[in-house]
Amino acid sequence: MSTTLQLAKRFREVLLDGLWIANTNFKDQLSDVSWEHATTKIGSLNTIAMLTFHIDYYIAGLINVFEGGDLEIRDKYSFDLPAVKSQEQWETLVNKLFSDAEKFASLLEQMPDAKMNESFVDEKYGTYLRNIDGMIEHCYYHLGQITLIKKLLIN
Repeated sequence: MSTTLQLAKRFREVLLDGLWIANTNFKDQLSDVSWEHATTKIGSLNTIAMLTFHIDYYIAGLINVFEGGDLEIRDKYSFDLPAVKSQEQWETLVNKLFSDAEKFASLLEQMPDAKMNESFVDEKYGTYLRNIDGMIEHCYYHLGQITLIKKLLIN
């Protein structure tokens, strides 16, 4: 299996359908979260909605690069979630995450393996491989947070 196909599979595992590393994924964890729980603040922790927005912000930013655009995302805006005030708004946010995740994986599958060793936008950002691996790790990090926040909300 090519490197890009393996990476796309790992990406889908954490976001859409996998159980291998964490025995869960974003789709599984977010499937039963109401908008009230998604927006409930616990201490200084980010809300589930904020983490969902944050991950999608980066995925959408990388999609833009994959499609030939510029790297327009900035860390300082990655938690600028517009207010979520209804179940419909929450579901729109979640559906965008899953739609963008599938698009990311599909675009990744279409890349030649040689692209993985090329500089990502600018040499200072490292290679495509480094950035894609980083995205997968970033997703697992926040998946763990979401799982713990859900447990705190239930108890």
